[in-house]
Amino acid sequence: VDLGTTSQHLDRARRRGPRDARLAPVTVPPARGPVCLHDGKARAELGAVDRPLVMAVGALERGRGYRTLLDAAREWRELDPQPLLVIAGEGRERALLQRRIFEEGLPVRLIGRRDDVAELLAAADVAVLPSRWEARALLAQEALRLGVPLVATAVGGVPELVGDAAELVPYGDAGALAGAVRGLLDDAERRMDLAAAGRVQAGTWPTEDETVAHVLSVYDELASLR
Repeated sequence: VDLGTTSQHLDRARRRGPRDARLAPVTVPPARGPVCLHDGKARAELGAVDRPLVMAVGALERGRGYRTLLDAAREWRELDPQPLLVIAGEGRERALLQRRIFEEGLPVRLIGRRDDVAELLAAADVAVLPSRWEARALLAQEALRLGVPLVATAVGGVPELVGDAAELVPYGDAGALAGAVRGLLDDAERRMDLAAAGRVQAGTWPTEDETVAHVLSVYDELASLR
């Protein structure tokens, strides 16, 4: 039996020849303890008290789409108030991204690895996932559970994961990414609709216990065939 976390995984597996390929989506446990949406303390720390806050999280590596995200941030400089893009994570692209931020005067902060990602994400007006490929993206799951409007690339398992509860754009299209974020920042009602839809969508995902039970049932089935 070949288990996959997305339908795309199953399609790839079946092309390689397994007779039995099954969907086994893995859930991410929700944040422990209460998380305050639009927390003023978190926004003050990040420098976004009187301006919109856009949040991205993930390793600063090729394929995560951060170069495209900086291209999008360049288009936000004309907005008033100017949104602040905050990226939490570390990686080999940090020096390159930081140099661009400085040289182009981009409204972007790189804040490195953080242990309080859920709190920072909850403080954001919009979350962004610009990756070239994702399965069941952690950021997408956190954002939808928290009711933070999400703009993500329509790649891998993302469309299946988020359904209609996020704005989806093509990978590598800075104009589409910038426009989707700008559209949400200009439309409070749309943000509220996505926040509500995100929580509903998150409610359709399997719990930790259901995920474990599903995998164990597959093991039991295989053991009975011996």
